[in-house]
Amino acid sequence: MITRQKNKFSFRILVFLTMMSITSIAQNVPIYKTNDLLKRIHNSSDTTYIVNFWATWCKPCVAELPEFEKMHLQKKDSLVKVILVCMDFKVDLDKKVKPFIQKNQYKSEVVLFDESNANEFINKIDSTWSGAIPATIITYRNKTYYHFIEKKLTFDYLQEKIKH
Repeated sequence: MITRQKNKFSFRILVFLTMMSITSIAQNVPIYKTNDLLKRIHNSSDTTYIVNFWATWCKPCVAELPEFEKMHLQKKDSLVKVILVCMDFKVDLDKKVKPFIQKNQYKSEVVLFDESNANEFINKIDSTWSGAIPATIITYRNKTYYHFIEKKLTFDYLQEKIKH
């Protein structure tokens, strides 16, 4: 009887610890509107922002994400910040986006972009943007350095374009 109770207790502890570790692995993914993103990246700090627009359903986007993750891991203790802006629908956040991030073990900051009127937000992000993804902004000090790229990128290209 004591052994059976001990096993139930041990099992409950194991389940609890497993749930805690899964929760700690899952990344918080805040939801951003256009103005939230622009306010964040166009400040007067010394930080260089690499902002990549991507989606889980976009093959070139998914193929380049490891390049951004590599940059994040290399520069995580510097004034270079990688922000991965997911363009998936808000309803897919828990079913698609978070599992995708967890499966690939991405440590870069991920935000979900919640905008529906492309005609309005695209020009606010960059007037040259056609709306295609992948697309990336590299910006420093309130646009004193600003570079917009609308294609799949490599780590070497990112390394060449950043200011730090």
